[in-house]
Amino acid sequence: MGKDEIFIIGKNFTAEKAAEAVGGEILCGDINAKIENVQFDSRAVGEGSLFVPIKGERVDAHRFIEDCLKKGASAALTEHDIPENTYGKVCIKVENTLDALQRLAAWYRSQFSLKLVGVTGSVGKTSTKEMIAAALSGGLNVMKTQGNKNSQIGMPCTMFDIKEENEAAVIEMGMSEFGEMDRLCDIAKPDIAVMTNIGKAHIENLKTQENIMSEKLRITKHFDESGILFLNGDDRLLKTLHNKQRFRTVTFGFSEECDYRAENIRTEGFNTVFILCRNGKKEEITIPALGEHSVRNALAAIGAGEALGLDIEKIQSGLMTYKNAPMRQQIYKLKDMTLIDDSYNASPEATIVSLDVLKSISGGKSIALLADMLELGKQAESEHYAVGKALAEKGIDGLVAVGPLSENTAKGAEDGGCINVFTAETNDEAYEKLKKLISDGCTVLVKGSRGMHTEEVVKNILSDYN
Repeated sequence: MGKDEIFIIGKNFTAEKAAEAVGGEILCGDINAKIENVQFDSRAVGEGSLFVPIKGERVDAHRFIEDCLKKGASAALTEHDIPENTYGKVCIKVENTLDALQRLAAWYRSQFSLKLVGVTGSVGKTSTKEMIAAALSGGLNVMKTQGNKNSQIGMPCTMFDIKEENEAAVIEMGMSEFGEMDRLCDIAKPDIAVMTNIGKAHIENLKTQENIMSEKLRITKHFDESGILFLNGDDRLLKTLHNKQRFRTVTFGFSEECDYRAENIRTEGFNTVFILCRNGKKEEITIPALGEHSVRNALAAIGAGEALGLDIEKIQSGLMTYKNAPMRQQIYKLKDMTLIDDSYNASPEATIVSLDVLKSISGGKSIALLADMLELGKQAESEHYAVGKALAEKGIDGLVAVGPLSENTAKGAEDGGCINVFTAETNDEAYEKLKKLISDGCTVLVKGSRGMHTEEVVKNILSDYN
């Protein structure tokens, strides 16, 4: 496709082209109206927006169309007839606005020949995406998913962030139900895919870990022989996929069989240093992050970087720009303590990893405030208990468990020999009990599922101890 044929959001993208891409009918307005951005959140709509109203379980965003057009949107999609007042703006009628958003995103993605890395897995998608993007930025102009916009709505919107100057993109692709990865893959069409692990997140919907793996493997749906799938070679399920696909597979991890392997891992302040082993060569690598999971992420990032033609010097330079995403193992050095804010979300696997980080950097007393881990189905009680036992075995000094499921975490910790164990029904109650455990030089980890809002505890700590 010639460069002059590429339609760019904010440059030469019009309402007419949007309607053509989604197979919609322009009901009113100037077909040459310029589209500056695509928004599904009415609060984010501004001048030049194409507003895509999505029907939610509680709210049908079609009710906001008139307001969005009034405050500057160039156009809006609609499943209905023309609104009462369109302020002279464009309305495009479609059968289903979510489907139209996804079709538009797929069409927009097809305008670009950049290499796209898709990241999926049960846990660690965002941190792995950030690590890969950092590594690639050492030699390429990279677009990446902002935050964790990895859903059926968020990921399509990410496609509209691609610009002419981008040479690579790193996209987070999440799924929780059958068929979702298929739809995301039809939009993004990754050239390279990274699968971080197969855990128990969303097992309530998908029933087995084997089903989870099968669905996530759909990220390779559009691979040809040039596609590359990077697999966590330490994951008991993912390693079974190695060398059994019609495309190239590459493993990363700590076991001897991994294609990209790390050894002699050590901590230097808040950096981690390790020896990279691949293709018979060994090189020392430094990353500004803690924990073995960060090393594993770096191995995937190095592999992706080399697959895209970068040398190790450029990759290392890029890796040193890595920063944890907000509420994901962000470390704060406060006046009396160290805080690890990992409050964004939680699963059994991710919580164990965070407990390892807590223990590794704690020079004094180590304390964990852990809230309920959701969407675990029938395994919820046993998984919470297992996390509590693991906490005790790792020698964590104190636990505040928040929520009804986390009472099982508390019992597991007590059965494992942890003495300072408290339970709480609310975040406010949990914070009051946490303060009784805090002492000079201690390190506190805060973690829980998104629905538990443990960031409220983090805000209290930062307010009182900063």
